[in-house]
Amino acid sequence: MAITGDSRSQFHVLAVDDSMIDRKLIERLLKTSSYQVTAVDSGSKALKFLGLHEEDDQSNPDTVPSASPNDHREVEVNLIITDYCMPGMTGYDLLKKVKESSSLRDIPVVIMSSENVPSRITRCLEEGAEEFFLKPVRLADLNRLKPHMMKTKIKNEKQEDQEKLEKSEIQSEQQPQPQPQPEAQSQPQPQPSPLLQQPNNNKRKVMEEGLSPDRTRPRYNGITTMV
Repeated sequence: MAITGDSRSQFHVLAVDDSMIDRKLIERLLKTSSYQVTAVDSGSKALKFLGLHEEDDQSNPDTVPSASPNDHREVEVNLIITDYCMPGMTGYDLLKKVKESSSLRDIPVVIMSSENVPSRITRCLEEGAEEFFLKPVRLADLNRLKPHMMKTKIKNEKQEDQEKLEKSEIQSEQQPQPQPQPEAQSQPQPQPSPLLQQPNNNKRKVMEEGLSPDRTRPRYNGITTMV
């Protein structure tokens, strides 16, 4: 297994073909289109590169690959292009296993074949293949790959942004919120008792009576003044 092409390439393609001649051809065409390329000669090696393993042996095409905690993808794969007719695991079997994997189902898969069989083409497209190319693959065919990779890239970026947003919201919810301080309640001012007010009222009444004109005027009733 070898990785070729410019390391600055934006997209990485996994090419799968048991024929060395066809594998070298598709690898060169992808490199000419400025794609980073990993080329393998079987479906089982492709699954291993993708970080998957089969629970049963390869003779059972219905085996669903599962992720291994010890395996991981060496680099991100943006598209898989595979031959249809291969010994052991066909390109159709590889397509099914990729689409059955929750972590890989969004990777676009393109099938290649030297045989123009309509039923085969229909079956692959119904299973989730993006394109079906007839061999020999031409450079013009590869020009149709980029839109599929762009669509998946944009979808993945939106999904990552959504996951970051949800994670940020969860973290903010887990942070303790400051408890509001209870407002100090104003205590009612004590009102003076009516009994305490009564002496003051009586005192004021006495003072007012003492200043009355009737009480300050001298009385001469019954007294005769001689001139």
